[in-house]
Amino acid sequence: MAETNIDALSASRLVFILFLLMSSLSSSSQHLSGYQHLDVSASLQQANGVFSQSQQPTTVDHLLTTNSSPPNFSLSISLHSRSSLLLTDYSKNYTSLTLSRLSRDKARVRSLLLNNPTTTGRRPEQLQSPVFSGTSQGSGEYFARIGVGQPANQYYMAIDTGSDVSWLQCDPCSDCYQQTDPIYKPSSSSTYKPLGCNTQQCVALEVSACRTNSCLYQVSYGDGSYTVGNFATETISFGQYGSVPAVAFGCGHDNVGLFSGSAGLLGLGGGRLSLPSQIKATSFSYCLVDKDSRSFSTLEFNTAPPGDSVVAPMLKNALTSTYFYVGLTGISVGGRALKIPSNMFEIGADGKGGVIVDSGTAVTRLRTEVYTLVRDTFKSMSPYLRSAGRFSLFDTCYDFSSETTVKVPMISFQFAGGKTLPVRPSNFLIPVDEQGKFCFAFAGTSGPLNIIGNLQQQGTRVSYDLANRNIGFSPNKC
Repeated sequence: MAETNIDALSASRLVFILFLLMSSLSSSSQHLSGYQHLDVSASLQQANGVFSQSQQPTTVDHLLTTNSSPPNFSLSISLHSRSSLLLTDYSKNYTSLTLSRLSRDKARVRSLLLNNPTTTGRRPEQLQSPVFSGTSQGSGEYFARIGVGQPANQYYMAIDTGSDVSWLQCDPCSDCYQQTDPIYKPSSSSTYKPLGCNTQQCVALEVSACRTNSCLYQVSYGDGSYTVGNFATETISFGQYGSVPAVAFGCGHDNVGLFSGSAGLLGLGGGRLSLPSQIKATSFSYCLVDKDSRSFSTLEFNTAPPGDSVVAPMLKNALTSTYFYVGLTGISVGGRALKIPSNMFEIGADGKGGVIVDSGTAVTRLRTEVYTLVRDTFKSMSPYLRSAGRFSLFDTCYDFSSETTVKVPMISFQFAGGKTLPVRPSNFLIPVDEQGKFCFAFAGTSGPLNIIGNLQQQGTRVSYDLANRNIGFSPNKC
């Protein structure tokens, strides 16, 4: 009888020990699942390959048939990173290239935080000479290849989901910056048509003026950049298979600021004058290749989103229709949901705050309180990473010069509806030189607006469902 009790006791102890062991293994597994590996070698190889590219990328444009309505067709055009166009050699120095990118990005974010484009209080005809001096560094990091006019000439246009008005530099130039393609000549196109002052397109402009019954436009940005010229309509071509007539755009004769390289800007915002609105697109999407990649992807209109998209609600801001606000509800680091007050991501009654998805901003900006929490949690979960100080706007950098891969905590975005989007390690730890210095690619902002930038969008097809007011994210769909 005693032996039976002892055996029963031993068995129960064994079960208890096994339970503890399984719980420990489960906990360990969950802990490990909160980490990913960054391929340091691959990132550095791509960074070092930027200056070895010797040819322009091939472009591919398609016209796809679908059942969407209106219109009853889909359009797809090639999309390139700035690096693939070899616009500037930056003295063959990756550090200089990175500093230039971050300089453009700072100017971009200043513009958004000031709720730009804004007016300057001047009429377009009064801006015939530069009001802002400085070295042109280039606008945006991604360019679509589109045709303008009839016969069509091809131009690299910076895509921008934070702007509505599309424009390009026009001959004759009062003041034009350097661009990759020849300057557009309205006189060489049979479909160029100036807009009158009382047309609905002219009336829809935030800043306009009238001269001899011709509509003049002005778009000014928060960094001091601006474009001024005639507002007109023109035929826009999407490769050799499709075109859209009478698209309103700015024919800029006086253009100053951070635009060099591109022929102009393609406005993809949510306002009445944006390209998606004018062609009555029910949706559009893009996939941004790595910033250092020579490959290309596509900008598409009216195509179905991938079936595995992480779908989040597109929110409305009653005070602006340009920006695309998304229902971000939380951020997790290493599998841990951070305790972030909900008002950090909400649009205020005054129209300030919220979270926008922006193709023109590179580095994701978070409100200072949120950024500090994300950064500090990341650092506390990776004390083994060798610190390397700071770099430009990045305050947290690491020395990976002797590493081929490193284990890092995962970072994920949580959206309304319970959907989660993991961010690739290569999208939040990026090289800033050729030797192996990597930086945590988020930054804080003192303003109330949060911005999901293009670094964190790389390798993900971002779909804007304008009809159903959703934004979809589908990784690895370039």
